[in-house]
Amino acid sequence: MTINEQPSAPLDQARPVALITGVGRSIGIGAGIARQLAASGWDIAFTYWTPYDRRMTWGAEDGAAAAIARELEDAGARTAAIEADLSDPDAATRIFDAAEQRLGPVTALVLSHAESVDSGLLDTTVEAFDRHFTVNARASWLLIREYGLRFRGEPDAVAGRIVALTSDHTVGNLPYGASKGALDRITQAAAHELAHLGVTANVVNPGPVDTGWMEDGLREELARSTPLGRTGTPKDTAHLVDFLCSPQGQWVNGQLLKSNGGAAS
Repeated sequence: MTINEQPSAPLDQARPVALITGVGRSIGIGAGIARQLAASGWDIAFTYWTPYDRRMTWGAEDGAAAAIARELEDAGARTAAIEADLSDPDAATRIFDAAEQRLGPVTALVLSHAESVDSGLLDTTVEAFDRHFTVNARASWLLIREYGLRFRGEPDAVAGRIVALTSDHTVGNLPYGASKGALDRITQAAAHELAHLGVTANVVNPGPVDTGWMEDGLREELARSTPLGRTGTPKDTAHLVDFLCSPQGQWVNGQLLKSNGGAAS
């Protein structure tokens, strides 16, 4: 694991800290969430894992972490960019150590990372199945557990936030969808088991979001199936996450929320 040593503004504890996973591409959902929370007054720690992007069809985006960090800093946020392999069971502890060292205690945890390689019932390998559950379910549990062990809110205050991004895509994408289903249950358990800490936990299903992976035909098909006539954008997801992380969102807890423009299941 490495920490991107970008210069940061002087310590200002008036800004709460959000830790966002899966912020490796400038057009990704994680980056969109980071921008929105930075604009809303949060300092941002974020993780990325370049080897994952390298083996995907879109490839790695050179310099993305540094560029995203600079953009967030221009919006007034202090940042900590942390490259971390979430298949490592010790990663959660090291990530929180790095975030706290650079920015202070984490108030909001946003799980936007994913292992996602299309395969179905008959062609999924054991190795791929295990990797999906390791990254999408086990790593998410370990990050939530680490957050719960460290979070120290004010007495009688509902201040902590956990938001996880999920998917209902299963057909032809079995290990991804199944592991995201496990993530849903882990996050919903946190809404009850961490309630005594003043923490809410919710799951967001953003539906089909165009982050550069869609071919033209698929994009057009998905737009036709959505009442609003378009696919989702990272900003659409970011606005809901921003609300859930705000004081106004504290009464929403233990929910699986669809933010998909009414797209048919």
